[in-house]
Amino acid sequence: MANPEALTGSFAIHKDANGDLMLSFKGSWTIRSATGEEDEIFERLQKFFPVRSVTIDTEELAVWDSLFISVLVAVHDYLRNQNIEIRFSGLSEGASHMLKLATSTHSSVSGRASKKRRSFIERVGMAAQSVVESVEAFHEFLGEVVLGILSVALGRNKLRLRDFFNYLEEAGARALGIVSLVSFLVGLILAFVATVQLKVFGAQIFVANLVGISMARDMGAMMCGIIMAGRTGATYAAQLGTMQVNEEIDALRTLGINPVYFLVVPRILALSLMMPLLCVYADLMGIAGGAVVGAGFSDITLHQYINQTREAVPLTHFFIGIVKSYVYGLIVALVGCQKGLSCGRSAAAVGRVTTSAVVTAIVWIIIACAIITIICYVLNL
Repeated sequence: MANPEALTGSFAIHKDANGDLMLSFKGSWTIRSATGEEDEIFERLQKFFPVRSVTIDTEELAVWDSLFISVLVAVHDYLRNQNIEIRFSGLSEGASHMLKLATSTHSSVSGRASKKRRSFIERVGMAAQSVVESVEAFHEFLGEVVLGILSVALGRNKLRLRDFFNYLEEAGARALGIVSLVSFLVGLILAFVATVQLKVFGAQIFVANLVGISMARDMGAMMCGIIMAGRTGATYAAQLGTMQVNEEIDALRTLGINPVYFLVVPRILALSLMMPLLCVYADLMGIAGGAVVGAGFSDITLHQYINQTREAVPLTHFFIGIVKSYVYGLIVALVGCQKGLSCGRSAAAVGRVTTSAVVTAIVWIIIACAIITIICYVLNL
């Protein structure tokens, strides 16, 4: 005759010689045969509190299904909330895997829900910790990039020229259209504003000064930086993020290929080389836009406007703008690639890192512009 205990699920609770609590599951814990319930287990456990640890013993467990896992998860969470250490004895590999999966998912959901209950000090501390971790990760990434560039310069690592020229074309020639349009319109707007104000004093000739100096020193490089942040920086983040989702980055590491050397360094070199050229082109397009307004809506001629621009804008201003554009290019490429490599493993994560790359790059471009402007003021440039 079969043992009745083997046909139905039951549990027992007792203390061992060390004073620790033992929770034993026996028999068949299935939807049809189990008789114990979670509330009954909790009530029985409370009679033995306080305890340091609870050992969940499944040595005599015959059959189990999803009901047993749900009870096990409930007991696990209940003991965790009581700050009681949990140990397992005789738990099968399948049950252990399902328990780990269920508790990890449950803890992540409860963790998101518990964020609302955190105090202001806790939220500030977590935000500060996140910032510190982000800075550390970026410094580590920057170090790898520097080593990669040095290895290329010293001939230890060779660039794939075909890929490199593709990056040059993507960051340079294919961006000319949007750079032309935006720069021309920016110069045109600056000239309109200056013409309206200077016309009151009969000094329309100085429209050339305002447009030329503004485009050469700041606006040309700034417009290029913002355009490339939204265009190329976002592309880098999306491309590398998608490769991270598809585990292509992991495959490169498995093959012994450093993804920073192979994927990041060529992109950074390409964008940093193209940005000064795009800046000079943007400067000329902005000045051309200013000339359309300056010569078309005021009393000065195109010849006078060009001569005034040549006298008012020395090469120093263009040099400052080129330096700024080079810095902006490095910022856009570094931020885009770093965000892409730090992407999570989902499609939503790709969207988040792409947005973050654009916003972060634009913020740092503005910060860099302010710093370089202050340095130029101190150096009287």
